[in-house]
Amino acid sequence: MEKDRYIYPAVFDYAEDGISVEFPDLPGCLTFGSTDEEALAMAKEAMALHLYGMEEDNVSIPAPSKATEVKTESNQVVVLVEVWMPPFRNEMKHRAVKKTLTIPQWLDDLAKEHRVNYSQLLQDALKKHLGAEEPKKRA
Repeated sequence: MEKDRYIYPAVFDYAEDGISVEFPDLPGCLTFGSTDEEALAMAKEAMALHLYGMEEDNVSIPAPSKATEVKTESNQVVVLVEVWMPPFRNEMKHRAVKKTLTIPQWLDDLAKEHRVNYSQLLQDALKKHLGAEEPKKRA
């Protein structure tokens, strides 16, 4: 089930070269930062992206462990990381994706001559063809 707010414990592992971050409940969700502030920002981004991927793939999202139950070593601390998903989902829906297309050389030459913006033309044509309007960005 998709939720708007997630809070998971993360393990911040302090080493000479920086802080690595992992989420015990989200295998494969790893990141790194040079400072506490950077590590926390990276942790939020990594967690949001990981959870978004799980939502998109219809993978069951596990319940978070209690922070007090997460085992750590002396150079590690548990940090609760919170993400608010609506703006992240909105950003992901509006991100640009690269597409490759093939057209005849003569048509490409003519389009260059007329300074055609392929991306805009393709977007406009797809919207018209599909009868679609761009979803409104939420603030």
